[in-house]
Amino acid sequence: MTIRPIIKFPDPLLRSVADRVELFDSDLRGLADDLVDTMHAAPGITGPHIGILKRLVVIQVPPAAKPAIYVNPAIVEASTEMLRHTEGSVSMPGVTEEVERHARVRVRYQDLEGQEQFEDAEGLLAVCHQHEIDQLDGLFWIHRLSRLKRERLIKRYDKLMRAF
Repeated sequence: MTIRPIIKFPDPLLRSVADRVELFDSDLRGLADDLVDTMHAAPGITGPHIGILKRLVVIQVPPAAKPAIYVNPAIVEASTEMLRHTEGSVSMPGVTEEVERHARVRVRYQDLEGQEQFEDAEGLLAVCHQHEIDQLDGLFWIHRLSRLKRERLIKRYDKLMRAF
């Protein structure tokens, strides 16, 4: 179990589509353990955040809960009701913005043994699923913002990074 370095915006890996996991073995379990350790150091994490383009997500909501591991997650149903939630990324620390998402989703995924599972999520957990699945699909969260908001956010981030 290792805390992996997190890649930072604007690394092109953050816009790359992650590969479907086909092999459910000890290497996958080790990667999942590393993602859990990395998430505890920086909340919310997917394979692309550490430069590994595999469809593997770790989510822990609420923070006191046990981390949940999702292999090959996909949203199979989404409510028409929407909500706005403040989002950010471990790959773009220090900046956040409100993003509109579906209030409820149904996610199909596989566990670490390769067994198909389903999860119904609402509120914050639904937002987390959508955010992380977007990341696996090469859609970095800021691309859910209007062009103007995105440009302003990138300027704030650049200014913040120059300060360090």
